[in-house]
Amino acid sequence: MADQLPQEVLALIFRHLPLRDRAAAAGVCRAWATAVTSSAVWHDTNISCDCTPGGLLAPHLSACLDYVHNLRLECEPSKQPSRQGATELLTALAGRAPGLRSLSLLCSGEKPLFDPGRDILDALRAVCGNAPQLCHLDLRRLPFTLDDDLVLQVARGCPELRSLFLDNHTLVDRVRPDSVLRLLEACPRLRALGLHLASLSCPVLEALAAPNRAPFAILALRCACSADARAPPLPDEAWASLRGRHPELAVELELEPALPADSVARVLQPSVPVAALRLNLSGDVVSAVRFAALRYAATLRVLEVRAAASPELDLALQEVAARCASLREVHCFCVVRPSVLDAFHSHCPRLRSYTLKLKREPHPWRPTLVR
Repeated sequence: MADQLPQEVLALIFRHLPLRDRAAAAGVCRAWATAVTSSAVWHDTNISCDCTPGGLLAPHLSACLDYVHNLRLECEPSKQPSRQGATELLTALAGRAPGLRSLSLLCSGEKPLFDPGRDILDALRAVCGNAPQLCHLDLRRLPFTLDDDLVLQVARGCPELRSLFLDNHTLVDRVRPDSVLRLLEACPRLRALGLHLASLSCPVLEALAAPNRAPFAILALRCACSADARAPPLPDEAWASLRGRHPELAVELELEPALPADSVARVLQPSVPVAALRLNLSGDVVSAVRFAALRYAATLRVLEVRAAASPELDLALQEVAARCASLREVHCFCVVRPSVLDAFHSHCPRLRSYTLKLKREPHPWRPTLVR
């Protein structure tokens, strides 16, 4: 019966299979082999490098890399087979996937201590050097320090880039603003950019606000390392010029525990159009929440808070609810009073998702969807 199904139907089924099962399906019969190696199956591909040693991609499937347009690659760097599989696949991709449009790398598990990730980063550079049609590159879940060499390789090899996220979870930032500036010059259609705060500069904002620049939509900034803490505030005039050039610009700010209190005050500038604010501070969170309520009321759409429960925090959250009527999401990872939940229900008619727990529950806490 299965071999009588149309090729189009088989392809729709096989596109949802993991890599190992695709290889197994290819060995069932000629019809299945034809279907599983068709471009429709490989256009959007998710690969998890959890295979045992012996090769991630069977030889008869290697040619299918030519069809990959959008790839989501998962691996666990602390496990050598997974790491080797990801590196080999990226290396193979660099040699035969000029049609690649989107690449997301997701690493799980613990990163080995003092591991610079040279093998994975070298393979990634090779991909970026041979991906002239790449539009989206997401490295937020890559746990290794990114540097100027990678950014400049992206600038040279990916002129069609629309989004690039370099705001990953490392405590060292080695991407200088000059490299970001060269990236913007080489990729005029870039619409979304994620950086550590230290990689931003006034010339970068000026380049984004240039009259001939394509509409720019998202600027995601992560503040976590010592260089971010030392970064000086950028002039209000530069932010005003950027907002004037791109009225729909949404800035996403993520503040991590390594950021000292005086740096938080510098980062939270009233002139920045903050649409998403994620606070995971080790110090005073209440002041940051109150500041958001006062200064970002017109732009704030998403608020995430990780802090200890307190009456002061509850009052600050209620102030956010009262002032930020356009809020879409609010997530607070501590127990709050019922009055906080009531405030968001009463004042935020556009709320679509929230995490506001009235009592302790087992983790992970799941958000509540508003219908």
